Amino acid sequence: MKVLVTGAAGFIGSSVCECLLRRGDTVVGLDNINSYYDPKLKYGRLSRLGVVLGDGVEEAAWYKFYTSVRYPEFRFIRMSLEDRQAMEMLFANEGFDVVCNLAAQAGVRYSITNPYAYIESNVDGFINVLEGCRNHPVKHLVYASSSSVYGLNGKVPFSERDSIAHPVSLYAATKKSNELMAHAYSHLYGIPSTGLRFFTVYGPWGRPDMSPFLFTDAILHNRPIKVFNHGDMLRDFTYIDDIVEGVLRVIDRPAVSDPEWDAVNPNPSASSAPYRIYNIGNSQPVKLMDFIRAIEEACGREAEKVYLPMQPGDVYQTNADTSALQRDMGYKPSKDIREGVRETVEWFREYYKL
Repeated sequence: MKVLVTGAAGFIGSSVCECLLRRGDTVVGLDNINSYYDPKLKYGRLSRLGVVLGDGVEEAAWYKFYTSVRYPEFRFIRMSLEDRQAMEMLFANEGFDVVCNLAAQAGVRYSITNPYAYIESNVDGFINVLEGCRNHPVKHLVYASSSSVYGLNGKVPFSERDSIAHPVSLYAATKKSNELMAHAYSHLYGIPSTGLRFFTVYGPWGRPDMSPFLFTDAILHNRPIKVFNHGDMLRDFTYIDDIVEGVLRVIDRPAVSDPEWDAVNPNPSASSAPYRIYNIGNSQPVKLMDFIRAIEEACGREAEKVYLPMQPGDVYQTNADTSALQRDMGYKPSKDIREGVRETVEWFREYYKL
Protein backbone atom coordinates (compact mmCIF):
# COMPACT_ATOMS: atom_id res chain seq x y z
CA MET A 1 0.00 0.00 0.00
CA LYS A 2 1.28 3.47 -0.89
CA VAL A 3 0.49 6.13 1.70
CA LEU A 4 0.93 9.89 1.68
CA VAL A 5 1.53 11.18 5.22
CA THR A 6 1.40 14.95 5.54
CA GLY A 7 2.99 16.48 8.60
CA ALA A 8 5.65 13.78 8.37
CA ALA A 9 8.18 15.77 10.40
CA GLY A 10 5.59 16.35 13.13
CA PHE A 11 5.12 14.56 16.42
CA ILE A 12 2.32 12.19 15.37
CA GLY A 13 3.16 12.13 11.66
CA SER A 14 6.75 10.93 12.07
CA SER A 15 5.63 8.08 14.34
CA VAL A 16 2.86 7.08 11.93
CA CYS A 17 5.42 7.00 9.10
CA GLU A 18 7.74 4.75 11.06
CA CYS A 19 5.03 2.27 11.98
CA LEU A 20 3.75 2.11 8.40
CA LEU A 21 7.27 1.49 7.14
CA ARG A 22 8.00 -1.19 9.72
CA ARG A 23 5.03 -3.19 8.55
CA GLY A 24 6.07 -2.89 4.88
CA ASP A 25 4.07 -0.02 3.37
CA THR A 26 5.48 2.48 0.90
CA VAL A 27 5.33 5.99 2.34
CA VAL A 28 5.76 9.49 0.96
CA GLY A 29 6.18 12.01 3.77
CA LEU A 30 5.39 15.70 3.27
CA ASP A 31 6.11 18.63 5.58
CA ASN A 32 6.88 22.32 5.16
CA ILE A 33 9.07 22.35 8.32
CA ASN A 34 7.87 25.77 9.40
CA SER A 35 9.27 27.70 12.34
CA TYR A 36 6.25 27.45 14.68
CA TYR A 37 8.72 25.65 16.95
CA ASP A 38 12.39 24.73 16.58
CA PRO A 39 12.88 23.04 13.18
CA LYS A 40 15.84 21.10 14.63
CA LEU A 41 13.37 18.89 16.46
CA LYS A 42 11.55 18.22 13.19
CA TYR A 43 14.81 17.33 11.47
CA GLY A 44 15.62 15.07 14.41
CA ARG A 45 12.39 13.16 13.79
CA LEU A 46 13.21 12.89 10.09
CA SER A 47 16.69 11.63 10.99
CA ARG A 48 15.04 8.78 12.91
CA LEU A 49 13.32 7.90 9.63
CA GLY A 50 16.66 7.83 7.81
CA VAL A 51 16.37 11.17 6.01
CA VAL A 52 19.90 12.51 5.50
CA LEU A 53 20.33 16.04 4.18
CA GLY A 54 24.07 15.86 3.50
CA ASP A 55 27.22 17.19 5.16
CA GLY A 56 26.93 20.83 6.13
CA VAL A 57 23.31 21.08 4.96
CA GLU A 58 21.07 22.45 7.70
CA GLU A 59 17.66 22.40 6.04
CA ALA A 60 15.86 20.40 3.37
CA ALA A 61 15.52 21.87 -0.10
CA TRP A 62 12.02 22.65 -1.28
CA TYR A 63 10.34 20.23 -3.72
CA LYS A 64 13.21 17.75 -3.58
CA PHE A 65 12.67 14.08 -2.75
CA TYR A 66 14.95 12.58 -0.09
CA THR A 67 15.09 8.79 -0.02
CA SER A 68 15.60 7.30 3.42
CA VAL A 69 18.86 5.46 4.11
CA ARG A 70 17.06 3.40 6.74
CA TYR A 71 13.76 2.66 5.02
CA PRO A 72 14.14 2.32 1.21
CA GLU A 73 10.34 2.60 0.85
CA PHE A 74 10.28 6.07 2.40
CA ARG A 75 10.73 9.34 0.55
CA PHE A 76 10.39 12.79 2.07
CA ILE A 77 9.54 16.04 0.29
CA ARG A 78 9.46 19.55 1.73
CA MET A 79 6.28 21.14 0.51
CA SER A 80 3.35 23.20 1.80
CA LEU A 81 -0.22 22.00 1.53
CA GLU A 82 -1.19 25.52 0.43
CA ASP A 83 0.87 25.16 -2.78
CA ARG A 84 -1.96 24.17 -5.08
CA GLN A 85 0.10 23.46 -8.19
CA ALA A 86 2.69 21.39 -6.34
CA MET A 87 -0.01 19.36 -4.61
CA GLU A 88 -1.74 18.67 -7.93
CA MET A 89 1.53 17.40 -9.41
CA LEU A 90 2.30 15.27 -6.37
CA PHE A 91 -1.04 13.45 -6.51
CA ALA A 92 -0.83 13.05 -10.30
CA ASN A 93 2.69 11.60 -10.21
CA GLU A 94 2.47 9.33 -7.18
CA GLY A 95 -0.87 7.48 -7.32
CA PHE A 96 -1.54 7.12 -3.59
CA ASP A 97 -3.73 4.38 -2.17
CA VAL A 98 -4.27 6.19 1.14
CA VAL A 99 -3.78 9.74 2.37
CA CYS A 100 -3.18 10.41 6.07
CA ASN A 101 -3.39 14.17 6.54
CA LEU A 102 -1.73 15.12 9.82
CA ALA A 103 -0.29 18.46 8.69
CA ALA A 104 -1.83 21.53 10.27
CA GLN A 105 -0.99 24.73 12.02
CA ALA A 106 -1.35 23.62 15.61
CA GLY A 107 -1.85 25.45 18.90
CA VAL A 108 -4.93 27.02 20.45
CA ARG A 109 -3.31 30.13 21.93
CA TYR A 110 -1.18 30.81 18.85
CA SER A 111 -4.35 30.97 16.74
CA ILE A 112 -5.47 34.04 18.68
CA THR A 113 -2.45 36.09 17.62
CA ASN A 114 -1.76 34.50 14.21
CA PRO A 115 -5.17 33.72 12.69
CA TYR A 116 -4.17 33.82 9.02
CA ALA A 117 -1.66 31.00 9.47
CA TYR A 118 -4.55 28.72 10.44
CA ILE A 119 -6.72 29.59 7.47
CA GLU A 120 -3.83 29.12 5.04
CA SER A 121 -2.68 25.75 6.40
CA ASN A 122 -5.80 24.19 7.86
CA VAL A 123 -8.40 25.38 5.35
CA ASP A 124 -6.61 26.31 2.11
CA GLY A 125 -4.22 23.39 2.54
CA PHE A 126 -6.99 20.91 3.30
CA ILE A 127 -8.98 21.80 0.18
CA ASN A 128 -5.87 20.93 -1.85
CA VAL A 129 -5.75 17.54 -0.13
CA LEU A 130 -9.42 16.95 -0.89
CA GLU A 131 -9.00 18.00 -4.51
CA GLY A 132 -6.04 15.63 -4.85
CA CYS A 133 -8.18 12.77 -3.53
CA ARG A 134 -11.00 13.72 -5.91
CA ASN A 135 -8.92 14.01 -9.06
CA HIS A 136 -6.76 10.98 -8.25
CA PRO A 137 -9.07 8.69 -6.28
CA VAL A 138 -7.78 7.07 -3.11
CA LYS A 139 -9.13 4.17 -1.10
CA HIS A 140 -9.20 6.17 2.13
CA LEU A 141 -8.55 9.68 3.42
CA VAL A 142 -7.73 9.84 7.13
CA TYR A 143 -7.28 13.30 8.60
CA ALA A 144 -6.58 14.94 11.94
CA SER A 145 -9.36 16.77 13.68
CA SER A 146 -9.17 17.77 17.34
CA SER A 147 -10.92 17.51 20.68
CA SER A 148 -10.97 21.33 20.54
CA VAL A 149 -14.05 21.17 18.28
CA TYR A 150 -16.21 20.40 21.33
CA GLY A 151 -15.68 23.98 22.53
CA LEU A 152 -18.36 25.09 24.99
CA ASN A 153 -20.00 21.67 25.08
CA GLY A 154 -20.39 21.04 28.82
CA LYS A 155 -21.34 17.37 28.60
CA VAL A 156 -18.57 14.89 29.40
CA PRO A 157 -17.27 12.54 28.27
CA PHE A 158 -17.34 14.05 24.79
CA SER A 159 -19.16 11.83 22.32
CA GLU A 160 -19.01 12.00 18.55
CA ARG A 161 -22.78 12.45 18.68
CA ASP A 162 -22.46 15.69 20.68
CA SER A 163 -22.84 19.18 19.27
CA ILE A 164 -19.72 20.98 18.06
CA ALA A 165 -21.60 24.17 17.28
CA HIS A 166 -19.62 26.47 19.59
CA PRO A 167 -15.83 26.32 19.11
CA VAL A 168 -13.86 28.72 21.34
CA SER A 169 -10.75 29.22 19.20
CA LEU A 170 -10.02 29.72 15.52
CA TYR A 171 -7.92 26.54 15.62
CA ALA A 172 -11.00 24.60 16.68
CA ALA A 173 -13.10 26.33 14.04
CA THR A 174 -10.68 25.29 11.29
CA LYS A 175 -10.79 21.70 12.49
CA LYS A 176 -14.58 21.75 12.45
CA SER A 177 -14.40 23.14 8.93
CA ASN A 178 -12.20 20.18 7.91
CA GLU A 179 -14.90 17.77 9.04
CA LEU A 180 -17.56 19.66 7.08
CA MET A 181 -15.41 19.87 3.96
CA ALA A 182 -14.54 16.17 4.14
CA HIS A 183 -18.21 15.25 4.40
CA ALA A 184 -19.07 17.34 1.35
CA TYR A 185 -16.39 15.58 -0.70
CA SER A 186 -17.39 12.16 0.62
CA HIS A 187 -20.98 12.86 -0.39
CA LEU A 188 -20.25 14.43 -3.78
CA TYR A 189 -17.40 12.21 -4.96
CA GLY A 190 -17.61 9.03 -2.86
CA ILE A 191 -14.25 9.59 -1.16
CA PRO A 192 -14.06 7.38 1.96
CA SER A 193 -12.96 9.75 4.74
CA THR A 194 -12.35 9.36 8.45
CA GLY A 195 -11.68 12.25 10.83
CA LEU A 196 -9.87 11.63 14.12
CA ARG A 197 -10.44 13.97 17.05
CA PHE A 198 -7.15 13.74 18.95
CA PHE A 199 -7.10 14.25 22.72
CA THR A 200 -3.90 15.70 24.30
CA VAL A 201 -1.18 13.49 22.86
CA TYR A 202 2.14 13.29 24.71
CA GLY A 203 5.34 11.25 24.63
CA PRO A 204 8.96 11.28 23.38
CA TRP A 205 9.63 13.61 20.43
CA GLY A 206 6.56 15.66 21.36
CA ARG A 207 5.95 19.31 20.57
CA PRO A 208 7.91 21.70 22.82
CA ASP A 209 4.99 24.13 23.05
CA MET A 210 2.81 21.57 24.86
CA SER A 211 2.50 21.33 28.63
CA PRO A 212 4.53 18.12 29.25
CA PHE A 213 7.66 19.68 27.77
CA LEU A 214 7.03 23.18 29.10
CA PHE A 215 6.70 21.71 32.60
CA THR A 216 9.67 19.37 32.25
CA ASP A 217 11.95 22.03 30.83
CA ALA A 218 11.03 24.51 33.57
CA ILE A 219 11.45 22.00 36.38
CA LEU A 220 14.84 20.77 35.17
CA HIS A 221 16.05 24.37 34.79
CA ASN A 222 14.68 25.50 38.18
CA ARG A 223 12.13 27.86 36.64
CA PRO A 224 8.53 28.23 37.86
CA ILE A 225 5.78 26.58 35.86
CA LYS A 226 2.55 28.29 34.82
CA VAL A 227 -0.52 26.43 36.07
CA PHE A 228 -3.66 27.72 34.38
CA ASN A 229 -7.10 27.84 35.97
CA HIS A 230 -5.23 27.43 39.27
CA GLY A 231 -4.66 23.76 38.45
CA ASP A 232 -8.34 22.92 38.23
CA MET A 233 -8.31 21.27 34.79
CA LEU A 234 -8.58 17.76 33.41
CA ARG A 235 -7.00 16.43 30.25
CA ASP A 236 -7.31 13.11 28.43
CA PHE A 237 -3.53 12.62 28.16
CA THR A 238 -2.84 9.87 25.61
CA TYR A 239 0.57 8.33 24.94
CA ILE A 240 1.92 8.57 21.41
CA ASP A 241 2.22 4.79 20.87
CA ASP A 242 -1.45 4.33 21.73
CA ILE A 243 -2.42 7.09 19.34
CA VAL A 244 -0.40 5.66 16.45
CA GLU A 245 -1.88 2.21 17.00
CA GLY A 246 -5.33 3.72 16.65
CA VAL A 247 -4.39 5.68 13.53
CA LEU A 248 -3.08 2.56 11.77
CA ARG A 249 -6.19 0.59 12.63
CA VAL A 250 -8.32 3.33 11.13
CA ILE A 251 -6.17 3.56 7.99
CA ASP A 252 -6.80 -0.13 7.35
CA ARG A 253 -10.59 0.19 7.64
CA PRO A 254 -11.88 2.62 5.00
CA ALA A 255 -15.06 4.45 5.91
CA VAL A 256 -18.31 3.14 4.47
CA SER A 257 -21.81 4.57 4.46
CA ASP A 258 -23.87 3.85 7.55
CA PRO A 259 -26.77 1.59 6.47
CA GLU A 260 -28.76 2.67 9.55
CA TRP A 261 -28.18 6.39 9.09
CA ASP A 262 -31.38 8.30 9.74
CA ALA A 263 -31.81 11.67 8.02
CA VAL A 264 -34.55 12.62 10.49
CA ASN A 265 -32.42 11.90 13.58
CA PRO A 266 -28.94 11.90 12.10
CA ASN A 267 -25.77 10.67 13.79
CA PRO A 268 -23.31 13.53 13.11
CA SER A 269 -20.31 11.17 13.25
CA ALA A 270 -21.60 9.00 10.36
CA SER A 271 -23.49 9.52 7.12
CA SER A 272 -25.15 8.00 4.12
CA ALA A 273 -21.82 8.96 2.49
CA PRO A 274 -18.62 6.97 3.22
CA TYR A 275 -17.76 9.30 6.10
CA ARG A 276 -17.17 8.96 9.82
CA ILE A 277 -15.66 10.69 12.83
CA TYR A 278 -13.94 9.10 15.83
CA ASN A 279 -12.62 10.34 19.13
CA ILE A 280 -9.13 8.99 19.76
CA GLY A 281 -7.85 9.37 23.28
CA ASN A 282 -7.26 7.65 26.59
CA SER A 283 -10.87 8.01 27.84
CA GLN A 284 -9.51 8.41 31.39
CA PRO A 285 -8.99 12.11 32.10
CA VAL A 286 -6.15 13.06 34.42
CA LYS A 287 -6.20 15.99 36.82
CA LEU A 288 -3.64 18.58 35.77
CA MET A 289 -2.08 18.57 39.24
CA ASP A 290 -1.71 14.77 39.15
CA PHE A 291 0.03 15.06 35.79
CA ILE A 292 2.38 17.68 37.20
CA ARG A 293 3.14 15.41 40.16
CA ALA A 294 4.03 12.59 37.77
CA ILE A 295 6.47 14.91 35.97
CA GLU A 296 7.94 16.06 39.30
CA GLU A 297 8.44 12.43 40.30
CA ALA A 298 10.15 11.62 36.99
CA CYS A 299 12.36 14.73 37.27
CA GLY A 300 13.23 14.01 40.88
CA ARG A 301 12.30 17.49 42.11
CA GLU A 302 9.29 19.62 42.96
CA ALA A 303 8.15 22.44 40.70
CA GLU A 304 7.70 26.02 41.75
CA LYS A 305 4.17 26.85 40.61
CA VAL A 306 2.61 30.11 39.46
CA TYR A 307 -1.17 29.80 39.48
CA LEU A 308 -2.98 31.74 36.75
CA PRO A 309 -6.58 32.08 35.51
CA MET A 310 -7.98 30.18 32.53
CA GLN A 311 -6.54 31.37 29.23
CA PRO A 312 -8.67 32.49 26.26
CA GLY A 313 -9.52 29.54 24.02
CA ASP A 314 -8.87 26.91 26.70
CA VAL A 315 -11.51 24.54 28.07
CA TYR A 316 -11.83 23.12 31.56
CA GLN A 317 -11.99 19.44 30.69
CA THR A 318 -11.33 17.14 27.76
CA ASN A 319 -12.57 13.61 28.15
CA ALA A 320 -13.04 11.27 25.21
CA ASP A 321 -15.77 8.72 24.84
CA THR A 322 -13.85 6.26 22.65
CA SER A 323 -16.44 3.48 22.69
CA ALA A 324 -17.10 3.83 18.94
CA LEU A 325 -13.42 3.42 18.07
CA GLN A 326 -13.13 0.50 20.47
CA ARG A 327 -16.23 -1.15 18.98
CA ASP A 328 -15.23 -0.70 15.34
CA MET A 329 -11.44 -1.04 15.54
CA GLY A 330 -10.77 -2.93 18.78
CA TYR A 331 -8.81 0.12 19.96
CA LYS A 332 -8.00 0.50 23.66
CA PRO A 333 -5.06 2.54 25.01
CA SER A 334 -2.85 0.70 27.46
CA LYS A 335 -0.02 3.01 28.58
CA ASP A 336 -0.09 3.93 32.28
CA ILE A 337 0.26 7.68 32.81
CA ARG A 338 3.23 7.41 35.21
CA GLU A 339 5.10 5.08 32.88
CA GLY A 340 4.38 7.30 29.89
CA VAL A 341 5.54 10.42 31.73
CA ARG A 342 8.70 8.67 32.92
CA GLU A 343 9.60 7.61 29.36
CA THR A 344 8.85 11.12 28.11
CA VAL A 345 11.08 12.78 30.70
CA GLU A 346 13.87 10.26 30.04
CA TRP A 347 13.77 11.12 26.34
CA PHE A 348 13.73 14.84 27.14
CA ARG A 349 16.84 14.53 29.33
CA GLU A 350 18.68 12.53 26.69
CA TYR A 351 17.69 14.71 23.72
CA TYR A 352 18.52 17.99 25.44
CA LYS A 353 21.49 16.51 27.33
CA LEU A 354 20.18 17.43 30.79
